[in-house]
Amino acid sequence: MAFGQSLWMLTSYLTIFMTLMCLAWAIYYDCTRTHIPAGMLDRKVIRCCNFLCGILFGLGLFLEKLGICHRYQMWRIALNGIPVMKSSYLIIKDLAFDDIPVRVYWPRTPSTSRRGILYLHGGIGVCGSICSHDRICRYFAEVTDSVVVNVGFRLVPEYPSHVTIRDCCTAATHFLKNAKAYGVDPNRVLIAGDSSGGTFAAAVSQKLVMRDDLPRLRAQVLLYPFLQAVDFSLPSHQQNHSTPPLFIKRAIRHGFYFLTGKQVDVDGIMKNAHVPEHVLVKCRKWISADNIPEQFKVRGYTPPVPAPFSKQLYETCKAAFDPTFSPLLAEDCIIRRLPDTFIYTCEYDVIRDDGLLYKKRLEDNGVSVTWFHVKNGYHGILFTLGFGTFESSGLKSSLPHVQAFIERM
Repeated sequence: MAFGQSLWMLTSYLTIFMTLMCLAWAIYYDCTRTHIPAGMLDRKVIRCCNFLCGILFGLGLFLEKLGICHRYQMWRIALNGIPVMKSSYLIIKDLAFDDIPVRVYWPRTPSTSRRGILYLHGGIGVCGSICSHDRICRYFAEVTDSVVVNVGFRLVPEYPSHVTIRDCCTAATHFLKNAKAYGVDPNRVLIAGDSSGGTFAAAVSQKLVMRDDLPRLRAQVLLYPFLQAVDFSLPSHQQNHSTPPLFIKRAIRHGFYFLTGKQVDVDGIMKNAHVPEHVLVKCRKWISADNIPEQFKVRGYTPPVPAPFSKQLYETCKAAFDPTFSPLLAEDCIIRRLPDTFIYTCEYDVIRDDGLLYKKRLEDNGVSVTWFHVKNGYHGILFTLGFGTFESSGLKSSLPHVQAFIERM
């Protein structure tokens, strides 16, 4: 009996200690590292969500230190959110495309030649899932009357990053080959993704343009995508480095962990010390603040002082210069064959300028680009869709532009 009481008290004290530590970490993180600009949408909601994220990150790190689970397991549970109710408009089935789990959404009205959308979720390749982006896929299926495929590709650290890309390509190939079986016109298939899902969508699009045995993708929809790992001192990096939810250090730390499976020198990468001269020479014409319109430098931009090159850091991170991870680095012969493109950017997003640079790169190569910029938006704004009070007011004005583009395809 005494042992049981002692164990209960120890557990209680440990729980209280963990809770206080997580709260303390969240308060410290929020007070010292966060800047929420005056012009940003949903400032109070962002402040609240960022505080909760701080608690989540602290708890995940604590549990990892105890050897209970990896920190990303906690993130995945939280990102899955609240289960969505059944839809009266859609037929929804969980299937497999060549062993890759997918969730397919069909409008109930019969058709044999609908538009198809292959959707790749965000989450830096370490979290996110079919469930976390279920609301987004339902929305696009309903408002555009399309068949939507939500892909459950495998994640790091359980699998290396090349498996993630391979899963996305496998799902896309299966869908294009078998589109008619799902009531889709094979010549009306789009690929879409948000954040790192936009990275994967852009990479898959580039890989598929060389496939003569498949129908061509009709379009790609890239929602605030990450597209290059060469320059982390662009105007958006400087202006939004501590703007939630995606701080620059957070983006680099977890993005390069996805790529390498290791913890990297974040400060060195922020200073571009990982980039050798031959990469700088090749990419300067594509990735430069000179290619960013002046209107996006108004909130501040200082040309960076070049950092000494670190061969060790380069050896760790050199896979970052492959177009699979940095689609902006693809050769012109690939870029000019890409399909019609929609790019969605947000002003208060640390990777805003990736989208602006890709827009210019595509247009310079004759690709038709439709661009929409949310002037007071932030990274991850789409994830708030369907969350009631927490849904961003900016979605009502911006999502119709995405819908209009899709409906033209």
